[in-house]
Amino acid sequence: MHMLVTTYHLAMHDPAQLRPACAPAEPWTVVQAEQPTPELGRYFYTAVGGHWYWTMRLPWTYTQWQAFIDQPGYELWYGVHRGAPAGYFELLRHVDDSIEIASFGLLPHYIGRGFGGPLLTAAIARAWALAPACVTVHTCTLDGPHALANYQARGFRIAREESAGQELPDTPPGPWPGAGTMHGVSRFDR
Repeated sequence: MHMLVTTYHLAMHDPAQLRPACAPAEPWTVVQAEQPTPELGRYFYTAVGGHWYWTMRLPWTYTQWQAFIDQPGYELWYGVHRGAPAGYFELLRHVDDSIEIASFGLLPHYIGRGFGGPLLTAAIARAWALAPACVTVHTCTLDGPHALANYQARGFRIAREESAGQELPDTPPGPWPGAGTMHGVSRFDR
């Protein structure tokens, strides 16, 4: 299927622009994967992004995943609720001294339960703790329906947007072959 996809490039230029979300009603914590692995990176990428047409990294080899996580300034963090991962974010430092939230999202079970705003708050706070010139993030119309609103609610502003046509399968790839997606599956409806 052919879709017009709009990509939003957002930026925050001062830590004072961060508008923190309230903590979720349920206890949780955010931890850093101090020694991230390709397996962990791929797990989060597919578990979160498989429902939203995140396909760019799917064909990556183990070596490509290793090279990605071995970049200077790469960090992987994840939210934990009752011992299970709830979502994650990746940070990348760029040569222009910006920090990019390279990936961000929740696992389907946690969507709509009040974890997205607090996890994004943690991502932004961590990014600013690294003393960058600015913090950036990108989202598009293929991401979760609340992604752009969450970024803007936390203080990001749209710096640029662009639209282009893309050929996509009729449904997102899901977290692994045969798993399906949360679209149209009632147990994920919230």
